Amino acid sequence: MDRSLGLWRRSGAEAIAAFALVFGGCGAIVADARYGGALGAVGIALAFGLVIMVMVYATGHLSGAHINPAVTIAFCLTRHFPARDAVAYIGAQLTGAAAGALCLLAVWPDQPAQLGATVPAVGAGSALVYEGLLTAFLMFVIMAVATDTRAVGAAASIAIGGTIGLDALAGGPVTGASMNPARSLGPALAAGEWQHAWIYVAGPILGAALGALAYQLVRGEHAATPVPEPDRTGPDGERPVRLPA
Repeated sequence: MDRSLGLWRRSGAEAIAAFALVFGGCGAIVADARYGGALGAVGIALAFGLVIMVMVYATGHLSGAHINPAVTIAFCLTRHFPARDAVAYIGAQLTGAAAGALCLLAVWPDQPAQLGATVPAVGAGSALVYEGLLTAFLMFVIMAVATDTRAVGAAASIAIGGTIGLDALAGGPVTGASMNPARSLGPALAAGEWQHAWIYVAGPILGAALGALAYQLVRGEHAATPVPEPDRTGPDGERPVRLPA
C-alpha cells in the first residue's frame, strides 16, 4: 500500500475494486439466473474468486485492496491500519458496491436473482454462524499473506482469491457466502431486499475480527511486518500491511 498517495486516491481505488466485485460477482449470479444456470455454483464461485484476485493485483499497491469493511475493521482492531482512515475506506467500499449494484439494476430492471442479493437458505442463527466462520477463514489467510514476513507476498492475490472461491463453493448455497457487508448491502439497496441485511453485517465483522485475532495468536512475536520508516507510520505507530485485501 502506498501511503504517499492521498487518502482520497486510496479510497477511490477501494471504491473501484468494490464496484468490480459487485458488478462482476453479482453480475455472474444474474447471468446464471437469466440464462438457465449456464454458470452454475462452480462458475459463480470462480467469478467471485477471480474478481477479487485481479482487484488485489490491481489495487493492492495503491490502497492495500481491503475491498471489504469487515477487513478494514479487523485491520484496525489489530493495529495494522490507522483508524483515522477507516471511515473513508468503508464509505468508499459501500459507495462502490452500491454503484455496481445500481448499474446491474439499470441493465436488468426486472431484477433476476434479486441482483445477487444475499438471502440465507437456513435460519438466521445458522446463517450468522456460516458468515462468521467463512469470513474468519478468509481473514486468517489475509493476515497471513499481508502481515507476516514469512508468507509469500507475491502469491497474496492467488491465496485470497482462492479462499473466496472456496468459501463461495462451501457457503454459497447456504448464505450466498458474502463475507463482506459492502457486497451484500449494495445489492440489498438496488433490489430492496433488507430483511436479512443484519446477518451480512454482523457475521462478517465478527468473523473477520475472530480470524485476525486467531492469526495474531498463533503466528508468534517475531513474524510481524517490521515497523516502517517514521514518515510512513501512523500517529500511534500503526504498521501498514504489505498487501492486504
